[in-house]
Amino acid sequence: MPKVRITETALRDAHQSLIATRMSTADMLPILDKMDEAGYWALEMWGGATFDSCMRFLDEDPWERLRLIRARIKNAKLQMLLRGQNLVGYRHYADDTVREFVKRAVGNGIDIVRVFDALNDLRNVEIAADQVKKEGAHLQLCMSYTLSPVHTLDTFADMAQKMKEMGADSIAIKDMAGLLNPVDCAKLVKAIKAKVDLPIELHSHYTTGLASMTYYAGIEAGAEIIDTAISPFALGTSQPPTESMVAALANSEWDTGIDIEKLLPVCEHFKGLREKYKKLLPAIAGVNINILRYQIPGGMYSNLVNQLKEQNALDKLEDVLKEVPVVREAMGFPPLVTPSSQMVGTQAALNVLTGKRWKVIPKEIRQYFLGYYGQPPAPVDKEVQKLAIGDEEPITCRPGEKIPPEMEQARKDAQPWATQPEDALTWIMFPQVAKDFLPKKYARVNKRDVGLQEQEHEAAYPV
Repeated sequence: MPKVRITETALRDAHQSLIATRMSTADMLPILDKMDEAGYWALEMWGGATFDSCMRFLDEDPWERLRLIRARIKNAKLQMLLRGQNLVGYRHYADDTVREFVKRAVGNGIDIVRVFDALNDLRNVEIAADQVKKEGAHLQLCMSYTLSPVHTLDTFADMAQKMKEMGADSIAIKDMAGLLNPVDCAKLVKAIKAKVDLPIELHSHYTTGLASMTYYAGIEAGAEIIDTAISPFALGTSQPPTESMVAALANSEWDTGIDIEKLLPVCEHFKGLREKYKKLLPAIAGVNINILRYQIPGGMYSNLVNQLKEQNALDKLEDVLKEVPVVREAMGFPPLVTPSSQMVGTQAALNVLTGKRWKVIPKEIRQYFLGYYGQPPAPVDKEVQKLAIGDEEPITCRPGEKIPPEMEQARKDAQPWATQPEDALTWIMFPQVAKDFLPKKYARVNKRDVGLQEQEHEAAYPV
């Protein structure tokens, strides 16, 4: 096996980052054979925002996408991104839902499950991690990298040790904002390696222009796997280009074993898709220096711009960006990744637009201060907490323990339109979308079944 392995992100994070997760299954299927022959370690192709987008924008069943891709991929492993107790949705779900989702994901073809929590609260990944191990899949536990006074090398190294104790088969460093620089990456990889002897996978975004250099420094320090995107879907808010990293490591002790010639048809296919979706590409494709200045992910920056545009308050952008670290400190320095990035950004905008800090506090922020998202990395500001929740007492247990079982009721609710057991999970995670999507899918499946029955009847009883 090569010293450094490549996980290709074109089928998930790359198009999520660049074209709002709009790539369809039909776009993917024609090139899968070539991708399977290219020599990738894994294809990241499911999870994250793809589940919601499949139904909401493409009228596709995400479970069917998984099965169709699995049927065509024989050599590379299939990998998904799971938000711990959030699964692929936007709230915490009950333990029975988490276990059922993992069971169905692995059963339908996922080999590697990358599990992370927005707050790095490992209690929020316990149930998912346990079920991944029970299903016999590869458990990759993932730390959300961020910068703050409480996120130190020791913090991350200790987290890696706990991840190993939870059964991790590998550890991912998720640098969602592209903030990890080469020097710090080398130190971080060495600190983790000093604690645990597990493969380390590096995941970064090119938004700040650092990611390729960071990968190389991390590899020198001992990282074994890197996330890259085929060049037409690389750079900007996506990952470093696959071909460039393969070339950079060729004929070295870290040679990936991938022949660039085998990547050419993959590149050509995705060139066509880039052209097809060019209207969705971000206006700024180069380095965004504001990400380095304010240490926020590119997606969060874009969301803030859009929010302020809707309020005719784009002139307040600089003030809102300066307010983000103030809000983040009051909330105990959460890493800025879904869903905490949205919460911090929204609160910062409200603080600026209302002219008074914490005058308006959304429900999600109240839930955060009540402990329902997990344990913040550092103590929260007690005065701000009191403004948010008054005299209510925050919970101290694992948040999932507070959620009653959901699966039995969901099976009943989805039953009129269910065509597969997985539909109950779809119903739980995206009820509004499912109420529109599942009846349409049910009608399509029934129509198809009737057509097949007619064909079989005609074959058995020819006129």
